[in-house]
Amino acid sequence: MPSERTGTVYLVGAGPGDPELLTLKGRRVLAQADCVLFDHLASPTLLDHAPAAAERIYVGKKKSDHARSQDEICRLMVERARAGRTVVRLKGGDPLIFGRGGEELEALAEAGVPFEVVPGVTTPLGIAAYSGVPLTHREHTSAVTFVTGHDVDRIDWGRVGASETVVVFMGLTSVAAVARALIENGRSAETPAMAVRWATRPDQETITGTLGDIASRVAEAAMKPPATIVIGEVVRLHSRFNWWERLPLFGRRVVITRDRSQAGVLAERLHALGADVIEFPVIEIRPPADPAPLDRAIAELESYDWLIFTSANGVRCFMDRLDASGRDLRALRAKLCTIGPATRRAVEALHLKVDLMPAEYVAEGLVAAFAGEALAGLRILLPRAAVARDVVPVELGKCGARVDVVEAYRTVPPDDAAARAREIFGSGRPIDFVTFTSSSTVTNFVAAAGRAALDGVRAVSIGPVTSATLRKAGVEPAAQASPFTIDGLVEALMRVNRTDAV
Repeated sequence: MPSERTGTVYLVGAGPGDPELLTLKGRRVLAQADCVLFDHLASPTLLDHAPAAAERIYVGKKKSDHARSQDEICRLMVERARAGRTVVRLKGGDPLIFGRGGEELEALAEAGVPFEVVPGVTTPLGIAAYSGVPLTHREHTSAVTFVTGHDVDRIDWGRVGASETVVVFMGLTSVAAVARALIENGRSAETPAMAVRWATRPDQETITGTLGDIASRVAEAAMKPPATIVIGEVVRLHSRFNWWERLPLFGRRVVITRDRSQAGVLAERLHALGADVIEFPVIEIRPPADPAPLDRAIAELESYDWLIFTSANGVRCFMDRLDASGRDLRALRAKLCTIGPATRRAVEALHLKVDLMPAEYVAEGLVAAFAGEALAGLRILLPRAAVARDVVPVELGKCGARVDVVEAYRTVPPDDAAARAREIFGSGRPIDFVTFTSSSTVTNFVAAAGRAALDGVRAVSIGPVTSATLRKAGVEPAAQASPFTIDGLVEALMRVNRTDAV
């Protein structure tokens, strides 16, 4: 039965490629969406901002390959809105600059469907920022013309060519005809020109030349769409201002194997260094198979002298069960020990003080940190993963402590791990690095992707235990973090990359 309320359609500009260039309003609208219709040029990671239950419909268009016709797209928007749903039409670049947004607004207005437009960073602005070519410059140009490369014969190139900077959208396949038309209408063949493919992305590709030879350079490089052409004196500034392609990890493809909920910090660090980050979570954090032992420990919380957390996951999952109980942190009288800075921050976020943190963030380091403590007769609670090494409880038990090890969470392979592995490693595009943050990420990676997936790929490990698991699988780590943290992991990867560059 149709809804009495007509939903709103939002035309949202996804930006030129880098998902971080989405506007704050665009992200807010996506978070409210019931249905998202997305283009080929919109970064797939932007869909993560939409609710998990939101309908996702691919309506991308490539040259001679349209998933949906324009009429179908308009019909889908109207139908979903009339059913009372909030619809986001996610379009590459800006919706109203060569994005056929005007046609979609006409269809919505004619159907009486409410709509809003959320602007996006259009491709030329992305190119200007990420290739170091300002489209205007006091010493070079004060006029810019945007033109489409479609229907070259229908454009007045005499008028267009008079503009100091010309930007040709979708102009790669017609670059020779565009250049010829501009030269025939008086533009010098020596005018600087460039073609930029996948602007603002880690696989951005830039070819520079002149109006007279840009077509041959593009053909020689076998550049494929989508690409944008920039023509004018400002192109000369590319060699001076090209900061993006000079980042230390630019173009490097790095696979992250962490749990999806924890991958963000590492992904952001690597992306900021120019890497093409591919998330391949091979573990999922799930509640304990049987929460009863943890619940019993929480019921006796005031009887423990020490509470040891070996991961931020342990902190979070312990707090989840504490919140589900009839108790709270007022029952805690134990001293607190954490095995590393990330875990420490998770504890301190609860406004609790950490009494002990080892110098080395491994089980052996934790045991060493307790060397100066009198443990005989004390009770210690260790909430941790279901499968973990027994170094801590065994060694502290030898010191006279009673250590209660309880399962706070499980790490299990995601259901789609094997399919995702085929998608990443079967694409034919080479992988430069794979990062491993625990032994379970190594084990689950090999199970999902196979040992051969790491042939010719540099594996970077977060610490000695993870490195040992890699070696057991027949893989020698290219680098190991020191310290055993995410920051240390990034620095280890950078060391290997610098060695490669020498």
